[in-house]
Amino acid sequence: MSMTYETYLDEVTTLITEMFDVSDEIAIKEVMRAQAADFFTMHDDHPEMRTQERAVQDAKAVFQRYIKARPATSGKRTGKSGK
Repeated sequence: MSMTYETYLDEVTTLITEMFDVSDEIAIKEVMRAQAADFFTMHDDHPEMRTQERAVQDAKAVFQRYIKARPATSGKRTGKSGK
């Protein structure tokens, strides 16, 4: 069963936070960045792509492409020192 486009993006964001210990703020920012770069364009046009299994794959891909490539912002950091 497919999700709405908005629900799908929310699910990808949630999965990133759960699977990779990334803060909500960073996950949201990078999913929006991926969306702006047309990463999810086909998902908008093809509802059959918006499945739970695909959300897991896309969470991994967004993490690799947009978050892991920026190691200084990839963790759940608190405080001013980044520890």
